[in-house]
Amino acid sequence: MQFGIFSVSDVTTDPVTGHTPDDTERVRSMLTIAKHADEAGLDVFATGEHHNPPFVASSPTTMLGYLAGVTKNITLSTATTLITTNDPVRLAEEYAMLQVISEGRMDLMMGRGNTGPVYPWFGKDIRQGIPLAIENYALLRRLWTEDVVDWQGKFRTPLQGFTSTPRPLDGVPPFVWHGSIRSPEIAEQAAYYGDGFLHNNIFWPMSHTKQMIAFYRQRFEHYGHGRADQAIVGLGGQVFVRKNSQDAIDEFRPYFDVAPVYGHGPSMEDFTRETPLTVGSPQQVIDRYGAFVDEVGYYQRQLFLVDHAGLPLKTVLEQIDLLAQDIVPELRRIAEAKRPADDVPLNPPTHAERVAAALAAGELGAGHVGGTEDRWTGLRAEEGDPQHLEPTAGRAFGL
Repeated sequence: MQFGIFSVSDVTTDPVTGHTPDDTERVRSMLTIAKHADEAGLDVFATGEHHNPPFVASSPTTMLGYLAGVTKNITLSTATTLITTNDPVRLAEEYAMLQVISEGRMDLMMGRGNTGPVYPWFGKDIRQGIPLAIENYALLRRLWTEDVVDWQGKFRTPLQGFTSTPRPLDGVPPFVWHGSIRSPEIAEQAAYYGDGFLHNNIFWPMSHTKQMIAFYRQRFEHYGHGRADQAIVGLGGQVFVRKNSQDAIDEFRPYFDVAPVYGHGPSMEDFTRETPLTVGSPQQVIDRYGAFVDEVGYYQRQLFLVDHAGLPLKTVLEQIDLLAQDIVPELRRIAEAKRPADDVPLNPPTHAERVAAALAAGELGAGHVGGTEDRWTGLRAEEGDPQHLEPTAGRAFGL
């Protein structure tokens, strides 16, 4: 099982010190957090995508592209990439570029987004959220798997003879998760394609999470991708840890009370009882999260939210160290002991594993598409000599 962290990128005033980071400071703190997670030995860093204050992560591929160059082992991902308001052509290009730059050390999670005003800002209607997610993702897959795409749909300009570049690394598209907390249609979409499904259950009781995961597993098997227990599942969560549980409670309470994700609502005690939020000692986190496998079956990725609510950067880095040193090794041991069979995937598929599987199935795509004539100029890419270009470039305009 992989263990990592995800950020929602909120800018929140520290209720203890009164300090509010500006956007630049917050973005740079996220970079520091990701690099620290890599050095500490965590498996995944994922960033959300938001286009409205108080959040700053509007350009995940820019951030992850930088991190690809300054980290060594950690998988770079998203939580989530907005499949509804982003153009699928841009997504195909940007994430294939990230895949190439990171040498396959990435995946991404699709999501619809739950901030209503964002839809009209990008010319979309939130009432069409599910149809947009279905149509856009279908096109995205074609752009990654087909070298030349002719396409027409409801929500986007048609494409004729379009080739998305760069082509996916080694001819194999990035691995995709679908994130949803309440929409069975998205669980169905993940199952239909044989993709991963991540239930970011930070606001939900385990009874609801269990229901969603069970549905995805059943549909994964229905579509012939394997047994239900072989489906690729991930969970969200959030923790605040200190060696002593009372220290954790005392220190985190003022941050919980103002947190934009759950402050000003139920008490911390009610929230920790009803959701995965765990505030306490490392052993309390191990006991709580080690039992999740019993609820939803063996799953492949557990992400923790640790950098939010105005917590100082120093505190966040300490949380990562506690996770990496005192919690994750024991959770790995517990999870592996509960894995039902060797043919149930230990982790989400790596790029190398997907390349090998595609090769064995004869489904390897092209790593480059070239040598064809440009339909407007009548030239090939290598025929860029201006002397040669001039007499043919005007053909498209009747000159």
